[in-house]
Amino acid sequence: MALTRRQVTSAALAAAPLAVRSPKGNRTLYLAGDSTAAQKYADAAPETGWGMALPFFLRKEPEVANHAVNGRSSKSFVDEGRLDAILSLIRSGDLLVVQFAHNDEKATDPARYTEPWTTYQEYLRLYIDGARSRGARPVLATPVERRRFDAEGNAVPTHGDYPAAMRALAEAERVPLLDIEALSLALWQELGAEATKKYFNWTDTEQDNTHFNPLGAIAVARLVAQELLRTRVLARHDVVRLHADIPTSWITWPPASPSSPS
Repeated sequence: MALTRRQVTSAALAAAPLAVRSPKGNRTLYLAGDSTAAQKYADAAPETGWGMALPFFLRKEPEVANHAVNGRSSKSFVDEGRLDAILSLIRSGDLLVVQFAHNDEKATDPARYTEPWTTYQEYLRLYIDGARSRGARPVLATPVERRRFDAEGNAVPTHGDYPAAMRALAEAERVPLLDIEALSLALWQELGAEATKKYFNWTDTEQDNTHFNPLGAIAVARLVAQELLRTRVLARHDVVRLHADIPTSWITWPPASPSSPS
């Protein structure tokens, strides 16, 4: 894969999430992804990224550093210098959880599009190799499913070959895989077409079948935490509340600011 030389421009740095190194001895879980996981701000409420709810299921350590940003693909996240920003902070013992595909699928947008079995896997390898080169542990997460049902009421997968390509890469590279695509699809099937509306960003003015409200973000973050435990990325003492009700009031949206991710 031919990549252009990447430079972290001042604009990219201004849009990147603020982060600092954790005190020595503490692990950090870095999250690279798109709008389904990203931090949302007050002007977007009630839209909620699942990364906002993930800390509810973890003890104080590892700390979550959510670098997911709206509209990014595995390619554009790299090309904008956002992976480099994470790699400048990540250190031995940390985790890098990577979830992309929603925007990789946009074939008409060359700035974001990747092909599942070639460029998508090639870009994902940059995250894997970058984390490993710094002694951190890469973790791949298949993309959370959208809300889509057929005429018979069956939840329908929407991500084409991207989940399969990620699964194959995880096996080849011996990287832990969180199969959030399969688990979320099963959850939407269990809930059904009507009940799932309560989990997505459906409001009086918007019917959004991709992004979550607090209830949905909590449900997906629970799946992520369960998978982190199942794959032994985290130990039992690292996770909490896996089977507890989490109040949606725990979700808060910071005020929007000029440096908020776009």
